[in-house]
Amino acid sequence: MKKKVLLKGPLLTRSGYGEQARFALRSLRSQPDLYDIFIQPLQWGKTSWITTFDEERSWIDATIEKTIAYIQQGGQFDISLQVTIPNEWEKLAPVNVGYTAGIETNKVAAEWLIKANEVVDNIIVVSGHSKYGFENTVYTGVDQNTQQPAELRLTAPVTSVNYPVKTYTDLPELPITLDYDFNFLAVAQYGPRKNLNNTIKWFVEEFQDEEVGLVLKTNLMKNCLMDREQVKNQVTQLIRSLPEHKCKIYILHGDMTDEEMHALYQHPQMKAFLALPHGEGFGLPIFEAAYTGLPVVATGWSGQLDFLCDEDGNEHFYNVAFDLAPVQKEVVWKGVIIQESMWAFPRQVSAKEKMRECYEDVTNGAGHAATAPEYSTQLLTRFSDENMYDQFCTAFYNVSEEETEWIEALSEIELV
Repeated sequence: MKKKVLLKGPLLTRSGYGEQARFALRSLRSQPDLYDIFIQPLQWGKTSWITTFDEERSWIDATIEKTIAYIQQGGQFDISLQVTIPNEWEKLAPVNVGYTAGIETNKVAAEWLIKANEVVDNIIVVSGHSKYGFENTVYTGVDQNTQQPAELRLTAPVTSVNYPVKTYTDLPELPITLDYDFNFLAVAQYGPRKNLNNTIKWFVEEFQDEEVGLVLKTNLMKNCLMDREQVKNQVTQLIRSLPEHKCKIYILHGDMTDEEMHALYQHPQMKAFLALPHGEGFGLPIFEAAYTGLPVVATGWSGQLDFLCDEDGNEHFYNVAFDLAPVQKEVVWKGVIIQESMWAFPRQVSAKEKMRECYEDVTNGAGHAATAPEYSTQLLTRFSDENMYDQFCTAFYNVSEEETEWIEALSEIELV
């Protein structure tokens, strides 16, 4: 008998967790004989909602209506799959699976470990970095009941499953006009974690008098006019504080479909991808750039190493050195990003050296720039839909034999 699965998450939002939720849905839909899927959609912060209507969106809308009717009739679920931060995990079914991006720092909050141990039976994360954070965070203290030393660490099983690639046969032409033939591309939300201010500053200082561009696909939170003006003002103020320069900064703002984003990665004037974040759960735009064949300059720490290194650990990117240091005070988020956690601070000298090395390699057809197209074919195979859907479904139903027998027994009970 099919297991009734409640998928709770922000499937219809333009967010990282929205992307996760849609990947989870596609994985479960790849096993139609095993799962009867129900959906409870969530909002994710202030991010925009997806407005595209296609087969998947129609299926989601119909399934949401099915779910509402089923719950109103008193229907119960065998398994819940909750795509959100651990603070929001709940016991919604006999078996509960938490699916989270994890944390971009080196340590998860105590609240996450408590929720993981008490609420869910299994955890899925998006990278080895996220898995490491869960498994290696330990808090010590005193048990309030026994007054004896006590430890808080993860007891629930956790599995890392990366995202699949996306491939398109017909990409649109983008109405983008760029002055120079060589442009770095950066795709990131404008905030402290993505380190865009330093990215812009170091780029301008390195290529000050050269015909090189930096294209920023960015926003603060939403792809609306007010957001665009705020981003424009912040970037303008930063640029005015820098020396006069010949190199160019471009801002792309607004909704872009997946097809348009992949057309952007493959635009003939986009020669390399630049990402200098403090940390990534996975780093989806970096991944998309890498598997479409762009050479990548990136911070050498956190989730992006899952795909910027091959399965033997060999690097396929321009590795920017960094220092691990405590997170900035402005990013501390109670119960999520804790003050004592650390993440990477890319070194200015290394960032400039790697940008320059990449520029010269692209120009001369050498180094990682020369091998990036070949490596992209490896990524397309390694992270194919089939491989990643299978990995996700295996991780999803990673419950104990006792729990499996219990669910099977429940399915045999008839209500009278």
